[in-house]
Amino acid sequence: MNAPSVAHDWRREFAGLEMEAPLLDGRMARFVNFDNAASTPPLLKVVQAIERFLPYYAAVHRGMGFKARVSTKVYDDAHATIAAFVGASPDTNTVIIGKNTTDAINKLAYRLPLAPDSVIVSTMMEHHSNDLPWRRAQLVRARVGPDGRLDEDHVDDLLAQFGRRVALVTITGASNVTGYVQPIHRLARKAHAVGAKVLVDAAQLAPHRRIGVKPDDDPEHLDFVALSAHKLYAPFGAGALVGARLEHGDPLLHGGGAIKHVTLDDVLWAEAPDRHEAGSPNVIGAVALGAACRALSAMGMDELARRERALAFRLWAGLAEIPGLQVHTLWRPGDTDRVGVATFTLDGFRHPLLAAILSAEHAIGVRHGCFCAHPLITRLLQVPEAEAQWLQAELRSGREPELPGAVRASIGLGTTVADIDALTGALDELSRRR
Repeated sequence: MNAPSVAHDWRREFAGLEMEAPLLDGRMARFVNFDNAASTPPLLKVVQAIERFLPYYAAVHRGMGFKARVSTKVYDDAHATIAAFVGASPDTNTVIIGKNTTDAINKLAYRLPLAPDSVIVSTMMEHHSNDLPWRRAQLVRARVGPDGRLDEDHVDDLLAQFGRRVALVTITGASNVTGYVQPIHRLARKAHAVGAKVLVDAAQLAPHRRIGVKPDDDPEHLDFVALSAHKLYAPFGAGALVGARLEHGDPLLHGGGAIKHVTLDDVLWAEAPDRHEAGSPNVIGAVALGAACRALSAMGMDELARRERALAFRLWAGLAEIPGLQVHTLWRPGDTDRVGVATFTLDGFRHPLLAAILSAEHAIGVRHGCFCAHPLITRLLQVPEAEAQWLQAELRSGREPELPGAVRASIGLGTTVADIDALTGALDELSRRR
């Protein structure tokens, strides 16, 4: 299937993009969504796939009724579709469907074999979901430069220092704060050189770039990839871990569907993925995620990336012209590969107030705060160490100090030039109101 042309009306591919929102003065205005990095609007093809499937919905596996057999086939096919989306071989890899990226990473963190002296190498730009689960082992983090880029020399130093003790290198595919796209395959090569595996948190990468895990015997192979449906234009709360089969040991969740046989004093666990999908699975979520993977593949991920880059350049260039606005990265457009994210502050406005004004006066939806990446935001905002410690002490004491943070605007497939101009125009107006 050929990708849509540049003139294609992308907004027609989605549900909800023409919705209006109330303004503070009582008027209604078309809602402008710049919160795609948190959750994306559903593709109509996903909505249609769900509507087609709903009459057949039933419990999956072991049911012999017609609906149960149809549901089982659709659910199992979703696993194969997700594997194909990231280029994983079904012969040596498996897809575990769960709630989201956080769930996927926690399942791997619980099950990944670790020796008492194992080391996990990560980075300072990780989302909390790719940091907190790994604190069960010795976790070391590669530095991030003042501009938000990974210090690869520090990665090399850590790998040289810990050598064969490194069990895993776990990295975000794209930062949800700066948009920085990690050199995931180059980092995989470095990890494999010391005998470690690599996990890519692809929650922010998968909606924007084609992911190829590469063959298992390739030094740049990605051992594990985690992603979320709600960032891939598919609602209903599914996510997946794609990678090497986790066939040994107890799963994170114990229950029906994950077993072969149970006695009063023993249990035989099923093979993956069933072993890691205990309980009644989210069949609708799997259908939605599979439909989104098929739709995005048909559109052409490389073509989507080219379109996004053009929009992102316009956004970054527009923000650079606004007095008193600081985008929290030192890159100029084109200096490095980034997905369409801009995190910024505006002089005279705390981040929650700025986000609230954009919503109430302009019907523009953005996100504010620290974006589940507190260490990176603290670094980019240049929060002094003494202030960071004071904030921690205040929070521990039960008080609620004003926390540092920023505003984030993120581009999705439904974003248009008019949307970007509306955001930059609103921010320019506010900058002159100070």
